[in-house]
Amino acid sequence: MQKSTYESPLNSRYASREMQYLFSPDRKFTTWRRLWVALAESEMELGLPVTQAQVDELKAHIDDIDYDAARRHEERVRHDVMAHVHAYGDVCPNARGIIHLGATSCYVTDNADILMLRDALRLIRAKVVEVLRRLRAFAWEYRGLPTLGYTHLQPAQLTTVGKRATLWMQDLTMDMEEIDFALSTLRLLGNRGATGTQVSFMELFDGDGAKVDELERRIAEKMGMAQIFAVSGQTYPRKLDSRVLDALAGVAQSAYKFAQDLRLLQSFREIEEPFEKNQIGSSAMAYKRNPMRSERICALSRHVMAVAQDAFNTAATQWFERTLDDSANRRLSLPEAFLACDAVLELYANVAGGLVVYPKMIEKRVMENLPFMATEDIMMEAVRMGCDRQEIHERVRVHSQAAATRMKGEGLESDLLERIADDPAFPMGREQLTHLLAPEKYTGRAKEQTERFLTEVVDPILAGGEEMDMGEIKI
Repeated sequence: MQKSTYESPLNSRYASREMQYLFSPDRKFTTWRRLWVALAESEMELGLPVTQAQVDELKAHIDDIDYDAARRHEERVRHDVMAHVHAYGDVCPNARGIIHLGATSCYVTDNADILMLRDALRLIRAKVVEVLRRLRAFAWEYRGLPTLGYTHLQPAQLTTVGKRATLWMQDLTMDMEEIDFALSTLRLLGNRGATGTQVSFMELFDGDGAKVDELERRIAEKMGMAQIFAVSGQTYPRKLDSRVLDALAGVAQSAYKFAQDLRLLQSFREIEEPFEKNQIGSSAMAYKRNPMRSERICALSRHVMAVAQDAFNTAATQWFERTLDDSANRRLSLPEAFLACDAVLELYANVAGGLVVYPKMIEKRVMENLPFMATEDIMMEAVRMGCDRQEIHERVRVHSQAAATRMKGEGLESDLLERIADDPAFPMGREQLTHLLAPEKYTGRAKEQTERFLTEVVDPILAGGEEMDMGEIKI
């Protein structure tokens, strides 16, 4: 294996084989050839001088691409599309003269890119569904397990482990809405020519605009697309790229939020990501169980969010009908955004499917803080038993501050409950106070909300997820 040249870690370490294939030379250039076949066949059907034998010859050589020949042609002509036209013509000598008839480079490059975006978005969507499937099982299992809820990263009120997971899932359902919207707005560029006016095709069809429109419709149908942009310059609007990458950046935001929460929970020793039997957490500190997968999710998610800015800037800086400063950038930004997002979701699914929960540690942290959270209920119970509310409030304030000082200043456990039980101002005993501290009393509707979200929001998504199966991808 050659190790003297740079290789992208997105290929060698992170992204799936399926996503790598979608952005591979084989997928790209066979799609170009399929577009050339669709063009020639549709031109033949509409009466242009293209024969069935020529179309059949083109169809027979879609997959046997001679990359060395294409490279030699490109060194000579300095044009990647024309290099592949010549390489295709080398193996299709009878059809050589009608390949790319009437088209400009963007006929193959841009239409192929749209098809690539479509298939890659479908794969991303399928992986989001899989993450939801795994989180759903986790959320349902722990829908009633009380845990500390935080605001400002300070203990606030109780929630449940499952309810917190629904917050991660809700972010992903919003991402799916954006992905579905982006998919619904994908359109082929069609056959537009140098400035989008279709003048070359009007010449081919002797000014018959209806035949030019029918040519586009037939090509779109052959390529499995229902819609074509109504107007364009030479390229499809680069704003579409920004819409698509914005959807990927949304997935990255959601994944980052999940992974960051998990890193904190692992620090609290409440929930951990999977850790293999022989996995090494640190080369120096053998005892460590670092959340390396969650950290990698965050690292790759930052890249997706950053790369999305490329698409925004490219769309904003196109001049009139087109400039070429988009090309080199898009060769990098589109594949990298998808490969990195794919890697994020591979990791997300792996972590979500193997989360390790420590209920006793969760309970310990709940019980350390619950007496403070229960003080309002304690006050109300004392008032119900005949105490003065303002006097009781003052006694609770004094005891709470003393207990907090003991915890933070001396490193001891909270003794708030004992202080209240020993204070004659409170009419209830230790047993009554303990009864008031059942954690389930303080989780509100968290369990019910979790069940409703999973059954009413997530389950319909999972039931419909099979239609996005990517079994069509052949590697």
